[in-house]
Amino acid sequence: MELDSKIIPFDQLTEWRSGIRSSGKRLVVTNGCFDILHVGHVRYLSSARAAGDLLLVGLNGDQSVRELKGPERPLNIESDRALLLAALQCVDAVCIFPEKRATRFLKTSQPDIYIKGGDYTLDTLDQDERQAVEGAGGQIQFIPFVAGRSTTNLIRKMSLQ
Repeated sequence: MELDSKIIPFDQLTEWRSGIRSSGKRLVVTNGCFDILHVGHVRYLSSARAAGDLLLVGLNGDQSVRELKGPERPLNIESDRALLLAALQCVDAVCIFPEKRATRFLKTSQPDIYIKGGDYTLDTLDQDERQAVEGAGGQIQFIPFVAGRSTTNLIRKMSLQ
């Protein structure tokens, strides 16, 4: 499969989702910045994929990463980050969204299961995002992070070299 075909433009997400729904497959969705792909990301995404039939990763666009992580980020541009995610066997599709919060992406993708990292709870999850998922009949699940594996830790290590 051509990697670029796994990257779904946002304006085609509704049509893509309709095709998934008509096939009867359960769509798992997660999202994040995925600035420097590391083993924690891979284990997280693999676990997320195991929760359903297909995994769609919502990827924060470059401007939203700057808003979330600061002016020095992202280290990799959105098109590169999307292609790296698309190269993973456990990822069925990637969609870049421009906003800081994933609310519009979640309303459009309508996940059957929405996966977030274990640092979130139903109470700490952005409530608009929660409503977007639950309002469309989706479930929210949490997956623990791999201890000591994070982009921030990698950046710290690199800056000490």
